[in-house]
Amino acid sequence: MDFDWSVIGQALPALLQGAKLTVLIALAGLAGGVLVGLLFGLMRAYGNRFVALLAAVYVEFVRGTPIVVQVMFIYFALPVLMGIRVDPMTAAVVSIIVNAGAYISEIVRGAFQSVPKGLSEAGLAMGLARWRVLAFVVGPVAFRRMIPPLGNQFIVSLKDTSLFIVIGVGELTRQGQEIMAANFRAVEIWSAVAVIYLAMIGVLTLMLHGIERRMRIL
Repeated sequence: MDFDWSVIGQALPALLQGAKLTVLIALAGLAGGVLVGLLFGLMRAYGNRFVALLAAVYVEFVRGTPIVVQVMFIYFALPVLMGIRVDPMTAAVVSIIVNAGAYISEIVRGAFQSVPKGLSEAGLAMGLARWRVLAFVVGPVAFRRMIPPLGNQFIVSLKDTSLFIVIGVGELTRQGQEIMAANFRAVEIWSAVAVIYLAMIGVLTLMLHGIERRMRIL
């Protein structure tokens, strides 16, 4: 079977629409995931025993279960258990927040704990409140160390959106599946889907490298 470029041309608008939805889900989910990860990371690094244990339970539970199970639980089980109806888009975003938040919390914990204790001790000795020490003394150093692993997590979460095909979210992979089911041109459609994913991740990688270089200069 010859490779037919016209098939890609016809499918491109729908695929780009799916790519747009993929990016929106990833951005919304990662924004929430960073906030959740920051909270639970600081809980593990600086919380008392109970708080640290609570954060550890969340992290280990999420890291020990696949994201596809998590999204199916949110979409199918929550309505049964709590009577909460969740639409596919909301379930996708929430699952990214929950999943990415667990991994980001470990990144945050490791980054903050890797900062020499002398910095925080110096800040406290100057009379700064503990939260100011974390925000203005330890935080900037820890943030620089977080950038590479955060970048990797962003890429993983972007690719994880393809798993939301199981609940019918019309992201890029779902669009590719529907088009392929209609025209049976698997080679052309999945080649186009792969190239679009590569382009999105390539742009994200370049942006992260630019941030890393800028942070090194600063």
